[in-house]
Amino acid sequence: MNTTSSTTIPLKGGEWLIKESNAYDTFTPEDFNEEQVMVKEMCIQFLQSEVLPIVDRIDKLEPGLMPALMDKAGEQGLLGTAVPEEFGGLGKDFITATLVNEGLGGGFSFSVAIAAHTGIGTLPILYFGTEEQKKKYIPKLATGEWKGSYGLTEPNSGSDALSAKTSAVLSADGKHYILNGQKCWITNGGFADIYTVFAKIDGDKFSCFIVERGMEGFTQGPEEHKMGIKGSSTVQLYFQDCKVPVENLLGEIGKGHIIAFNILNIGRLKLCAATTGASKMALTDTIEYAKTREQFKTAIANFGAIKYKLAEAAIKIFTSESALYRTSKWIDDKEIELQNAGKPFNEALLGAAEEYAVECAILKVVGSETLDYVVDEGVQVHGGNGFSDEYMITRAYRDSRINRIFEGTNEINRLLTVDMILKRAMKGKLDLMGPAMAVSKELMSIPEFGNDDETPFAAEKKTIANMKKAILMVAGAAVQKLMMKLSDEQEILMNIADMANETFVAESTLLRVMKLTDKQGEAAVTIQNDMLHCYLNDALDNVNKAGKEAINAFASGDEQRMMLLGLKRFTKAAPYNAKDARRRIADKLIAEGKYHL
Repeated sequence: MNTTSSTTIPLKGGEWLIKESNAYDTFTPEDFNEEQVMVKEMCIQFLQSEVLPIVDRIDKLEPGLMPALMDKAGEQGLLGTAVPEEFGGLGKDFITATLVNEGLGGGFSFSVAIAAHTGIGTLPILYFGTEEQKKKYIPKLATGEWKGSYGLTEPNSGSDALSAKTSAVLSADGKHYILNGQKCWITNGGFADIYTVFAKIDGDKFSCFIVERGMEGFTQGPEEHKMGIKGSSTVQLYFQDCKVPVENLLGEIGKGHIIAFNILNIGRLKLCAATTGASKMALTDTIEYAKTREQFKTAIANFGAIKYKLAEAAIKIFTSESALYRTSKWIDDKEIELQNAGKPFNEALLGAAEEYAVECAILKVVGSETLDYVVDEGVQVHGGNGFSDEYMITRAYRDSRINRIFEGTNEINRLLTVDMILKRAMKGKLDLMGPAMAVSKELMSIPEFGNDDETPFAAEKKTIANMKKAILMVAGAAVQKLMMKLSDEQEILMNIADMANETFVAESTLLRVMKLTDKQGEAAVTIQNDMLHCYLNDALDNVNKAGKEAINAFASGDEQRMMLLGLKRFTKAAPYNAKDARRRIADKLIAEGKYHL
């Protein structure tokens, strides 16, 4: 089989839904260069030597401990990976920066602190600051001399961030903005030096400010007592006639939403990277336990029920990781393209992340739900011991739960996925109309029987194509039927988003396995092939279920019957022995004693 091709035009955001991708052009984790592998290994080593031995102390919020760890990370360059060299960073590419998030993702509360600092604590100033602001703050943030934080959420504004009540008015002498209000759930808030804070100027112009610890009128509350990530500093911030110099306005007046939402795109992808790293560590911990825990005179790893759990966790990690680095390369390529077109580095990365905002939203959902599955089943494999604080899996379970709320809840991200795809179509950036009409015509035609194409992976490619048709059929009919009312039908939108999530991950995995097979030969990738087919087998059922729920919610009569028949056709699966495949996957994991796929 040959997956090579001539130079192809990169896919735009969301375009995978209507176009076929080429495996040769798809970036996979097997394509990391030597330096990238070394960077990731350095991150994992940092966790093993500096963080994991003292996680109990971290969780007790020992004063000064988290800032000291961040100082050590800064000394190794881990806080400034993507910061340009002119501002004291390493100036590495987007994929390397993503790998740092993955490599440090298994560090529990430390991972949260460092992700907040390098992401929402640093990037708003790096991408939206003036030259003076960047020169003043970024070098110290890149080294860790100053720690960063971010204040957006308020007691009455979470997902609806623009309803924030914190106010800002210009002082009589025009030298300061006077801030009044309250922020909550502020990560790193207890020790940060620099805060990116959002407030409304004159009550209606949503804007952004750089607030420094020690500014007059700025105080913080006590540490919150949380279900998980106990070692992550989380406090409320209070502004009572807080005087912020006018030169600390970040970005333009009334354009704070641009800063907030653009930073979220990058944060969502980076969260998927962190949860991928955490998932691998949690699964490795579970495999080790299953190999040593004996019941009925044998290791529990030998039981089919346990093998299912280990294999399914590995499948979810492998497939979500495939989608993560496929998207990371798209963003990296787009950033280079925009820089070559004359855009400065900040506008280039923001533009690239915005182009693939749909995929970033998908990744956030998939990554966080993968980790939740891995740690939940990890506790189950540990049995009663999984409920004991003596075992690492307990902390992993508690700490995982926040990820479905961070960076926009998974419900918000599901709604955004469909909303952004439809808006791209309305703006002419994505031609959904033609493919959707083609699917409608296909529904009226006689179904094809058999598959004459016997080239490798032809059946799998057809499966993916059919899953895309199912999405276009359901989404197209929903838009046509409900029109402007569709935005009120959140259940239907979430059904469509689930179909999209399954399809994007499935295609990303297929392309990775095709590329691996081309490079290494079929015999070398049998386990990866097993993971692909197990995932495809379940994805078809999941797409069918979500599609059926959506259709039944808005269609009736002949239209409903025709669409349900079409959905059945598009999600038809050949018989597959998933049990044996999962056992082969589990046996590989058990033999190696860790997740290493």
